[in-house]
Formats: sequence, structure tokens, C-alpha cells
Amino acid sequence: MSESIYGDYGQYLPLILQEVTDHIIEANKQVKEETGFKLYEHFISRVKAADSMAEKCQRKDLPVTAHSALKSIRDSIGIRIVCGFVDDIYKTVEIIRGIPGVSIYNEKDYIFNAKPNGYRSYHLILEMETDYPDVEGNARGKYFIEVQLRTIAQDSWASLEHQMKYKHDIKNPEMITKELKRCADELASCDLTMQTIRNLIQESSED
Repeated sequence: MSESIYGDYGQYLPLILQEVTDHIIEANKQVKEETGFKLYEHFISRVKAADSMAEKCQRKDLPVTAHSALKSIRDSIGIRIVCGFVDDIYKTVEIIRGIPGVSIYNEKDYIFNAKPNGYRSYHLILEMETDYPDVEGNARGKYFIEVQLRTIAQDSWASLEHQMKYKHDIKNPEMITKELKRCADELASCDLTMQTIRNLIQESSED
């Protein structure tokens, strides 16, 4: 069996993932106790499989090395958070910003600025200083974590759009693209309506 592309550094990835996860789960508990609402409905996390990472390096014409896997590519650790409401996405982003040792390496708000095809999501690349060595020889190494945050509606749309994207024999692709965009816009409108309803409920309970 060949050695993992992550080398000795692979052992640290689940530990780093757990540390970030613990912070977010604890914040979710506190918010639920204070407001009665959860921050998120689903929390999905993974360390990318070594063979998948090796294949990705090859696709990107990168050397199949630990340095490529952990520095050139930045999704060895991945988290997807699916929230019930749009506001909760932004609340969760602020909580993530406050995790000790975390800095934002890259940030893209595709909710406020949706992609042309209708895709909506909030993307973060975190860089986290850790107690573990890294491939650049640092005793307190830095590791990247990719985080995607979506509403339930946005997640459903992205999943279905991803499936259909790989159907290469689709007739009338222009029409399909147009309909997918229309569907994404309608779901976004529903998200806003649901947010408004929750805001009204919270305001009435405060009176």
C-alpha cells in the first residue's frame, strides 16, 4: 500500500477539524439556549481522502506531494453548514471569525452576490494556526480549512444542479440553464420570506 499524500501530517487533519467543530457546536448550543433557535440544521465535515487529493493534484498539474495537498490546494479539511435561515449564515460566519488561531484566507459571499447560474452559498477558506508542525517546517503550523454555508433551499438546489451538470446528453441545455436560474431565484425569494416570518415571530414574542 502506497504512502498517503499527506505523509506524517495526515494525522493532524482530523484533530484540527475536531477543534473547529467543537467551537461551532458549542456556539450553536449557546445560541439555542439564548434564542430558542438553532444556528444550523446540518453540519457535515470531512478530511478529503488521500487518493481523492492525489487525483486532484494530478488534475491541476501539481506535484503529488504533501506540500501540494496542504498548501497549494486548500480543501484537505472541509466543512459544510446548512442553516435554516439566511441571517444564521452570517451569524455563523462571525462565530467562525472568532475561533482562536483562525484567520480568513479567502471569503466569497455568493448569497449577496449570486453566481450568474443562480448558485448561492457563502465560502470561506480559513487558515488556522495549530500546535502541530506543518510541511513548511513551522513548529506551530498553519492549515487550511474550507467552509461552505448555505440555507436548506440553497443546498438542495446546489445538489440537484451538480447532479444535472454531469448529464452530457441533455437536450436544450440553454432552456435547462434558464429554468435552473429561475428556480434558484424563487428559492431565494422563499428564503427571504421565511427570514421575515421568523423576524416577525421574534418581534412579537419580545412585546
